[in-house]
Amino acid sequence: MTTTWIRNPLGVFTADDAPDAPDARGGVVVADGVIAELVPAGGRPAAEVDATFDASGHVVTPGLINTHHHFYQTLTRAWGPVADAELFGWLTRLYPVWARLDPRAHELATKVALTELLLSGCTTAADHHYVFPAGLDDAVDIQVAAVRELGMRATLTRGSMSLGQDDGGLPPQSVVQDPDVILADSERVIAAFHERGPGAQVQIALAPCSPFSVTPETMRDTAALAERHDVRLHTHLAETIDEEDFLRERFGMRTVDYLESVGWLTDRAWLGHGIHFDDREIERLGTAGTGVAHCPTSNMRLASGIARVLELEDAGAPVGLGVDGSASNDASTMILEARQALYLQRLKYGASVPVARALGWATRGSARILGRDDLGVLAVGMQADLALWRLDEPRFSGSHDPVAALLLCGADRADRVMVGGEWRVVDGAVVGLDLPALLAEHREAARRLVAG
Repeated sequence: MTTTWIRNPLGVFTADDAPDAPDARGGVVVADGVIAELVPAGGRPAAEVDATFDASGHVVTPGLINTHHHFYQTLTRAWGPVADAELFGWLTRLYPVWARLDPRAHELATKVALTELLLSGCTTAADHHYVFPAGLDDAVDIQVAAVRELGMRATLTRGSMSLGQDDGGLPPQSVVQDPDVILADSERVIAAFHERGPGAQVQIALAPCSPFSVTPETMRDTAALAERHDVRLHTHLAETIDEEDFLRERFGMRTVDYLESVGWLTDRAWLGHGIHFDDREIERLGTAGTGVAHCPTSNMRLASGIARVLELEDAGAPVGLGVDGSASNDASTMILEARQALYLQRLKYGASVPVARALGWATRGSARILGRDDLGVLAVGMQADLALWRLDEPRFSGSHDPVAALLLCGADRADRVMVGGEWRVVDGAVVGLDLPALLAEHREAARRLVAG
């Protein structure tokens, strides 16, 4: 077992909000893939180390954790026909494009999304994949291989759509699947890929897409399957007023009532967006421990609204951050998502929303949403997933608080990233990746996809 001391950082954010959280200003000792010791300012490790890394030019944080994404959408960024659309119109134009997704394009899209996340300090990502056109039955398998190749961690959700336009839903029939097919493949990917326990690299969750693309029966059956196999649940909810109107007209109920009616008001579930909740619904979500993935950039891009994040969190609902799909955010940059979250919540609640709280959503809060008690905090025994940031660019010159500078001055790229004690990003580049070749093929796949 080798030990490495990441020594005397310029700044450190542990994300540990305990009153007696230890001082880590002297650095972090990593051994056998986990954090073995936090060194106080001016101190040295208690035991001999095999190697040191001089972090005096770096701010050290836990690896950031992304709780809501759609990797395949990197192929349809900034597509002109939907550049100025709201959610329902945006989806209606894009569904036929996504229906042409093939295995190689999906692989490229996944690798580009993961690479962009990794370069932005993200070590764990949750993806919501719900588009399974003919020939893409093994979409989750493709993602698992990409995650393992890049050495990240992921919660890959087996998404689904079972309510097409013929039955009053939003998606075209070409991307809707039979419920029996959905449930059978859900069981298959859980058995094949779901890892349990500390240090798990790949986990599986089940994720019917949304109330306007999935039947209540599919929601109920998926919840029962998730309980049987002890995996988590994910869906979009309360993203737009259009969605709320759909639920009222079709089912005669609001979003949280619907959630409860299908067995999803539970701490097993987390919700993408979660914007349009009233006071009583926030209280119910908090009591149930149902999580919310806040996606500020996407919510602004589609003019969906501002999530009531502070109230949700104060009520007891876990809150994390998600970049959402790269066709509604048009980027996959986790550290900038934390900055957007800070500023959007300050716009709603005032300038006293702390920088540390926003960074906490991107780390500790996101880990809690995904059910990971081994990630998101720099503490002894936690996985050694770290992001290291340099502050030597012009945008940081004159800054005084190194941790606050990450968000206030707009950090957008990590210099080094460690996952499980292994360096995955060194000097701002992904180890072992031919990035120019990947991007060239990805751009060509994107061109072909929208051209039809």
